[in-house]
Amino acid sequence: MTDPLVSTSWLAEHLDDPALRILDCRFYFDDLARGQQAYLDAHIPGAQYLDWTRDISEPRDGLQYMAPSRPFLEAAMRRLGISNDTTIVGYDDEGGHYVSRLWLILRRFGSDQVRVLDGGWTRWLAESRPTRSGPEPAPPPGTFMVSGERPDLLADAQDVLALRDPRGSVLVDVRRLSEFTGEEVRARHGGHIPWARWMFWQDNLNWAGDRSFRPSAEIAERYAEIRPEQDVVLYCHGAVRAAHTALALSRLGYENVRVYDGSWEEWGGRDDLPIAQGEP
Repeated sequence: MTDPLVSTSWLAEHLDDPALRILDCRFYFDDLARGQQAYLDAHIPGAQYLDWTRDISEPRDGLQYMAPSRPFLEAAMRRLGISNDTTIVGYDDEGGHYVSRLWLILRRFGSDQVRVLDGGWTRWLAESRPTRSGPEPAPPPGTFMVSGERPDLLADAQDVLALRDPRGSVLVDVRRLSEFTGEEVRARHGGHIPWARWMFWQDNLNWAGDRSFRPSAEIAERYAEIRPEQDVVLYCHGAVRAAHTALALSRLGYENVRVYDGSWEEWGGRDDLPIAQGEP
């Protein structure tokens, strides 16, 4: 598999490539309008804005952030000027946090055309690379069509329940420790799935620096206890931080990785599923 990360220098050299579509994916849960405003204030030249909650999430069964249907995704990609031969480079200011959700969704529908800008907006600014303010002209509509289906990349609650028997499988909670313990409650219930292990997603990044990915050898050491042949299921709250961890594991060669699409939004919102609280 081609490495989904691209460098700021690579992107700077390809800004004028007509086969490239740059997507600004900045998003902030504390202010839902702030991401698009940040884009208008300054963005990488040529970038269009993508709101993952609106453009690649389709509410279903009372859940806000579920993976979209095929027609929904095709319409969103075409609206952004994307065709099947378009290379997509996405960035945010959280080390690829929200871009990773786009990477996962496109892969689920057979496409590996998403690249994540390593270090994203944080590194781009630190290197004093060019920016532009205001809206960009709307691109010509694309012709994107789903090229395949990979439902095996996503898991549901029944799949997670089946992991109670840990033989050959592992369930990983990548949220903040306060969410895992139940101190921070973002759904009807707080806590974690009882058979999950906690491995914080941000620890795969140089978070205090330019928010680029740490060297692969360091990330591999973090996951040394998880064997590549195991069935790995990841979850967070809205299947975004989990997507980022899936990308990190994919880069290490892990092939049996799924993301629980409903994540804690679903599990913590139900009364019929087991929940534990406390330290890992």
